[in-house]
Amino acid sequence: MEAHQHSPDSSSEECTVLEAPPGKNACPQHAGKVADLYCSACECALCEDCVSEHEEHPKVALSQALEQHRSSLQEKLGTVQNRLPQISDTLSFVKEILQQLTNQRASIEEDIQSSFEDLHKQLDVRKSVLLMELEVTYGLKQKVLQAQVDNLIRGEGDIMASCTQSEEALAGEACVASLQVEQELQERLGELTCLGLPCQPEENDQLDLVMETDGLRKSIHNLGTIVTTSAVASQSEAMGAGLEQCIVGHPASVTIVTRDKSGGACKSGNAILSAEVFTPDGSIVDGEIVDHKNGTYEFVYIVPKEGDFSLALRLYDQHIKGSPFKLTVIKHTDPFRGAKRRGKSPGQKKKGSKRASSALGTPRRKTQNPIEDDLIFRIGTKGRNKGEFTNLQGVAASSSGRILIADSNNQCVQIFSNEGEFKSRFGVRGRSPGQLQRPTGVAVHPSGDIIIADYDNKWVSIFSCEGKFKAKLGSGRLMGPKGVSVDQNGHVIVVDNKACTVFIFQLTGKLIAKFGSRGNGDKQFAGPHFAAVNKNNEIIVTDFHNHSVKVFTPEGELVLKFGSNGEGNGQFNAPTGVAVDINGNIIVADWGNSRIQVFDGSGSFLSYINTSADPLYGPQGLALTSDGHVVVADSGNHCFKVYRYLQ
Repeated sequence: MEAHQHSPDSSSEECTVLEAPPGKNACPQHAGKVADLYCSACECALCEDCVSEHEEHPKVALSQALEQHRSSLQEKLGTVQNRLPQISDTLSFVKEILQQLTNQRASIEEDIQSSFEDLHKQLDVRKSVLLMELEVTYGLKQKVLQAQVDNLIRGEGDIMASCTQSEEALAGEACVASLQVEQELQERLGELTCLGLPCQPEENDQLDLVMETDGLRKSIHNLGTIVTTSAVASQSEAMGAGLEQCIVGHPASVTIVTRDKSGGACKSGNAILSAEVFTPDGSIVDGEIVDHKNGTYEFVYIVPKEGDFSLALRLYDQHIKGSPFKLTVIKHTDPFRGAKRRGKSPGQKKKGSKRASSALGTPRRKTQNPIEDDLIFRIGTKGRNKGEFTNLQGVAASSSGRILIADSNNQCVQIFSNEGEFKSRFGVRGRSPGQLQRPTGVAVHPSGDIIIADYDNKWVSIFSCEGKFKAKLGSGRLMGPKGVSVDQNGHVIVVDNKACTVFIFQLTGKLIAKFGSRGNGDKQFAGPHFAAVNKNNEIIVTDFHNHSVKVFTPEGELVLKFGSNGEGNGQFNAPTGVAVDINGNIIVADWGNSRIQVFDGSGSFLSYINTSADPLYGPQGLALTSDGHVVVADSGNHCFKVYRYLQ
């Protein structure tokens, strides 16, 4: 065939190709040969000419080797491809953290600018005050001295004029005509001799400026600190007996050690940790996280009932090593103490137990059941939808007939009518201004604004009644705001759970006062939770781990303290929510005992609000509705309840 003819000039290689066209299985060592075997030892293809060189090596058919290699490649491809969703999720998460970091930087930059502008304004005001004070002081002293000068000048002039006239009279000839003039001059000189001129300065010339700038300069030098840590959740770990087991009603603790990406121990504090003890149906316990400022933290908690629980420890919203941990809660091993505890708990229905119904609630009917529950209704189940909650905390009630719930783990606030009808919700999770990261406290300002304590963002956010963000306050000052309230002057009361301090702010964010520190003294707290304000503008604070309620003046002076650790009337096992009625009676949510107690204004026990037919489980925030009922966040049951309460 003509088409296959080649000229004599064609290369020998071309001739070889014609003799044995190379294909996909051509031997790489011997041109023109086809490889049909595979040496497993040398991992190469073999043709018939190669076999002698690999005579003692194991060989398989090339097709079989190719199939095995392809299968292995396909397996590795699948393994690597399976990593893509994880990498994609991680990439999105890291980008989100990067964006949050950028937002936080912008927020802090704004705070720095605002803080120093405020300082400049205060310096300018102080400068104006000093200049004004200088003018006033100078004016007063100058007026005295100038009046003395004017008086002396007049006296001097009068004396000199009289002396001149007298000298002229004496120089003339004495006669009857000059007698009267000389007598008048003599009287005038006598008056001038007795003239009471001030001969000593009536004021001094002292005007000094004392500017103690050394302390101020030092304060300015140390003003502000950029706080951070290199801690990551994947390397951080927890230890302690509280990881596995604890006793009902007794404090248990866990130590958390934060580490960086290389596993090195972090040496500074201020990491954002969260901890929860929860049952399979949801979260019930918050407890308190203590920052030791050396990279280690302690989580102290109390569980109110026995059973199997989980303990979740998160660093920057990510589980640390081993989290969540399985936790077993047992009753106390002392049978006498256990019986005593069961017999005293108002939250449990026990045959033969007689428990006072609320003296301020509906009177007990004479029926065979000695317990009458004051519950009107309950709203909520565990979930993330409208009317569902996950670890609800703070409660507020507005004068317009609204109930507001801080839905902590759902990062939102839900609003209901006094009758329990859902109205609205707002809140977006995040660490930027206007976003929420674990809202725990809520209050309503007389202006209608909604005030939210944002525990993990370490500030208090102000929203309009429609849920539109307006401002934040306390940034840079607060460590863990838990509860908020509003006093008679419209000031915002903030209970800082971590700092164990009560802060009082203007709505503009200006700090008015603060009081309290960590400890068990009268003016100290151990994990304070919520606050209320009575008609005397006194601040009532629940001191969680000190098992007491304390009442202070707005200046921080202790007025009253009541309560001790226990289960009897007037005793507490970690009090949380608090409210005051129009008569000054104080209503307290007794978290560890799962009950609500009522006290008069002097701290004397009055009664329980009866909750026995539908027991509370770890009650948190508490408020009085505009129609005179008590609303409480039943955090362990993921609902809020409204009880009868006749004032």
